[in-house]
Amino acid sequence: MRPGRSPGLPAGPPPESILPPGNYLPVMSIRLPDDDDALLAECDFEAFRASGKGGQHVNKTDSAVRLRHRPTGITVTSQESRSQWQNRSICLQKIREKVAKLNVVAKPRKPTKKTWSSRLNNLAEKRQHSEKKRNRSARDWE
Repeated sequence: MRPGRSPGLPAGPPPESILPPGNYLPVMSIRLPDDDDALLAECDFEAFRASGKGGQHVNKTDSAVRLRHRPTGITVTSQESRSQWQNRSICLQKIREKVAKLNVVAKPRKPTKKTWSSRLNNLAEKRQHSEKKRNRSARDWE
C-alpha cells in the first residue's frame, strides 16, 4: 500500500461510468473530532530527532513529531519548536487544515464562448494593428 492512501480506496481513478455529469467527483465530508485528545487517539504518533540548525538541544532530543491520521492516511510532520508537546499541537493543527482543504467542493467548470461583440472588437483591433504595420513598411523614403 502506498503511504498516504486509505486502505479502503481503489488505487487508480474511478471508471468513467460512475462519474457524475461534469466530470468531477463528489467529495465526501471528512469529520474530525473537536477535541485534540480524541484526534490524537485516531493518529499514529512518532517522535524523531529533528534535523537542521538548533545546536545541541536539537541534536540530542527527539523533539520532532510525525502524526499519521489512520482513517484518512494524512501524514504531517513538525520540527519547528524545541518542545515535542508544541510540535504535536502544531501537527494536529496541520491535520485540521489539510482536512478542511480536502472538504472544499470545487464547482464544476462551465465552458463559455466569447460574445459576438467581443469577437467583432477583437477583429477590429487586429485590423487596426495590421493597417498600422502596413503603413510603416509601405513608405517611399525617396
